[in-house]
Amino acid sequence: MHSLRNLTSHSCSSSAALRTTAASQASSSAVHVVTLAGRRAHSYYQHHAKLSSRHVNGGFPAFGHNATRSTVRSERVFYHRSLVSSPCAAVASEETPTAVADETAVQKIKDAEEEAVKNGSYPFELVEKRWQQHWEDRQTFRTPDEVDTSKPKYYALDMFPYPSGAGLHVGHPEGYTATDIIARYKRMQGFNVLHPMGWDAFGLPAEQYALQTGTHPRETTIKNQDRFRSQLKMLGFSYDWQREISTTDEKYYKWTQWIFLQLYKKGLAYQDEVAVNWCPALGTVLANEEVIDGLSERGGHPVERRPMRQWVLKITEYAERLLNDLDELDWSDSIKDMQRNWIGKSEGAQIKFDVAGTEESLEVFTTRPDTLFGATYMVLAPEHPSIAHICSEDRKAAVDEYCEAARRKSDRDRTESREKSGVDTGARAINPVSGQEVPVFVADYVLGSYGTGAIMAVPAHDQRDFDFAKAYDLPIKTVVQPPEDFPLDEKAYTGSGVIVNSKNADSSLSLDGLSAAEAKEEVLKWLESKAIGSRTINYKLRDWLFSRQRYWGEPFPIMFVDGEAVAVDESELPLTLPETEDFQPSETGESPLANIESWVNTVDPSTGKPARRETNTMPQWAGSCWYFLRYIDPQNDNMLVDPEKEKYWMPVDLYVGGAEHAVLHLLYARFWHKVLYDCGIVSTKEPFQRLVSQGMILGEVEYTAYVDETGAFVSPQAAGSPGVTAKKLKSTEVETTSAGCVLKGDPTVKVDSRAYKMSKSRGNVINPDDIVDEFGADSLRLYEMFMGPLRDTKTWSTRAIEGVHRFLARVWRTIGDGVVETEPTKEQLKALNMCIKRVTTETEELRFNTAIAAMMEFINAANKWETKPRGALEPFAILLAPYAPHVAEEMWFRMGHTESLTYEPWPQVDETVLVEDSITIGVQVNGKVRGQIEIPKDADKETAIMAAKAVENVNKFLEGKEVKKEIWVPGKILNIVVGK
Repeated sequence: MHSLRNLTSHSCSSSAALRTTAASQASSSAVHVVTLAGRRAHSYYQHHAKLSSRHVNGGFPAFGHNATRSTVRSERVFYHRSLVSSPCAAVASEETPTAVADETAVQKIKDAEEEAVKNGSYPFELVEKRWQQHWEDRQTFRTPDEVDTSKPKYYALDMFPYPSGAGLHVGHPEGYTATDIIARYKRMQGFNVLHPMGWDAFGLPAEQYALQTGTHPRETTIKNQDRFRSQLKMLGFSYDWQREISTTDEKYYKWTQWIFLQLYKKGLAYQDEVAVNWCPALGTVLANEEVIDGLSERGGHPVERRPMRQWVLKITEYAERLLNDLDELDWSDSIKDMQRNWIGKSEGAQIKFDVAGTEESLEVFTTRPDTLFGATYMVLAPEHPSIAHICSEDRKAAVDEYCEAARRKSDRDRTESREKSGVDTGARAINPVSGQEVPVFVADYVLGSYGTGAIMAVPAHDQRDFDFAKAYDLPIKTVVQPPEDFPLDEKAYTGSGVIVNSKNADSSLSLDGLSAAEAKEEVLKWLESKAIGSRTINYKLRDWLFSRQRYWGEPFPIMFVDGEAVAVDESELPLTLPETEDFQPSETGESPLANIESWVNTVDPSTGKPARRETNTMPQWAGSCWYFLRYIDPQNDNMLVDPEKEKYWMPVDLYVGGAEHAVLHLLYARFWHKVLYDCGIVSTKEPFQRLVSQGMILGEVEYTAYVDETGAFVSPQAAGSPGVTAKKLKSTEVETTSAGCVLKGDPTVKVDSRAYKMSKSRGNVINPDDIVDEFGADSLRLYEMFMGPLRDTKTWSTRAIEGVHRFLARVWRTIGDGVVETEPTKEQLKALNMCIKRVTTETEELRFNTAIAAMMEFINAANKWETKPRGALEPFAILLAPYAPHVAEEMWFRMGHTESLTYEPWPQVDETVLVEDSITIGVQVNGKVRGQIEIPKDADKETAIMAAKAVENVNKFLEGKEVKKEIWVPGKILNIVVGK
């Protein structure tokens, strides 16, 4: 019976009588199959009824790896021996006093298990709740504060989530499952493993909710954290919850404030009047990435540009180190390139253009000084300070109007717009090498925050400049020789070539005939000799705008005394948020903190003078820049992190998160880490040694057909035509053909099929709670890893999860069919070791889908075995444990073990078992294959011929014929040539 799980025990009581009984029974049968039967089976269900009762009351038996034997021995003995059908099991269960469970509860559990197995499933609800409670009660995954540092370490880290009110969707567990697999795997390999979880909990949504409902953001955040935590525990992740942190915890942000003070003391934090993206509706400044088409990404509210006093962090001081140290990291090339492009290092020249008729001059940065003779106009950013000084009177009104309109656009809108707009200032600058006057325009595609806020335009060799020149009928001068057939009137030539049209007798400079590299060097020498230019390195990276006009964020440990910024003494940290019920921004655009006079107005303790606190708060990025360090030493009130602990655990060995954080979070965290390195707080230059970005999980495939006004189906190509509307179809109404998706029953009707990013607005979000309710946590974990390579984008299919659920049910039945105490056969050992080898290799390389495939192949083979030896199934349970921990734990326990398998040694492959000692080769007669033979690997010719003649089909072609020749290629083929 499948409902009576067949279990095994390693040993019996030390009693001589029991040993004699065991020997006697073992000798009576060559194969001793271990089963649950009779009173012992009933004992098993009694105890699980008892467990269910304890679970309701918050209790659970203690037999985890951290439990001492003295405190858990009595329950372990009963829980283990009452399940084990060995000669000593009955005696043990009788010797152990237990409470008799309610018979009704016993029967319910028994019935539930039988029903699940009968339906091709397994009792995952019972199993998963039991083991999750066991892990929690015993703190199975707790990493002690003090570890044996002689052992290797492994720090597996997830990008911690923002706990939104919506909870997890099925995309979240993908990365979490990956790190959990590695964490469990490394524990079994003998590593000290640090695998924590926490909350990036400051954020605008909670504050917006407070504005709408009056609920304090703290209450919303705690509620959401509780929801996320329960979902993560539901999925069986092996986090050390004793190290849980939240960026909103005062004990945590004390150290965020402390780090800011170190930045301030080093001159890396300063104030500036910055034109920012101000959203009146949200009452806060938004980053460029949070503004789309002039509207806030959240809520779609209008955004305007407004100058505002802001705190800024001088990340540009670390640009070169942030760039160079990428080479030392085990990150994908695409992520590294994204960071390099964001930093945007450019080597070129800074050149001065005098403005005709004035004392003013304009400086530009260019990476192509070799094209200086081709500069036919200049462009200034609307924010450029010289505009007011050089603009002619007749152009002033038009220029002012244009600049005001540009200020209302985000930097992204300005740079990504295809339409190039601008206005002539009326000023003329002098090209320093040609001596010619060139017009000076203002255009919003040039940003004041990049370079000098001014460019020299070379339209013949820059497409953006070319488009602008065409739009405003400006001269285009070729200075790099293009191929003969290049259409110069249609587009800019941006390739390489010989320099032409680049000489001026008056300036004694000639570049004609030189290569670009040679011309660059000549121009630089000439500019430097004339003191009108110099070699320069420029970065696209801008200093980090670090202020937000919000309540729900870390307060700056800064006060203003007589208008000057003064740092709060470190002994006064944390500077906590004041309690309030008013979360409305102030009328001045300052944060809600500005409305709380009792908090804002204070006294400088060092001078006794009145002071005013900083009312801006830090951005959400602040707490996420260093959280990985706090996990190492989360309860330390005296320092950010203990130096010895930091030195042991850092850097993070594996960091997994979404590619959307490839630039900002990672760049900011690296910057802070380097500052802490310079301060002597951390021992590594980089925080994350290996980074993996999991692919996005898209929603279920959506099927769409199109109908006309009469309801008749039309081609998808007619979509958007008058009278044509989309009609959503169910998957059951569609079939797939070689030509694509078509309407079932009418292949002439083409159907569009597409998967979309999960979102509330599309209604395609999958709640993991629903999947766990129907299939279990192990099925969800396994399916998300089996969908495809971790880094690839994948499409969700609830129907497809049934496949991995059936696999786990087969695993369950494999144990239920009985394990034997005999040694595994050669075939069984080969299957096991092949599985060990593949799962080990694929897990190490994060190829989880192929590791699962290897385990599926093993179970398919095991289900065909007549007997299932313990020696083949116990190692498999360990292999399965990182992927489907609940099922694996139950397998392990039901095979007679009393300890969790969390810290069991990872199986080692026996390569000798995989070496083939026999081979199969084809046998030819007169060059045609007539059969196959299996012979020893080192068999000689005579052995092969004898085996061939024993094959009926081969012998048929040899009978009565003279053998003329025997061609033997050892280990490959045997060809017997016979006469006709």
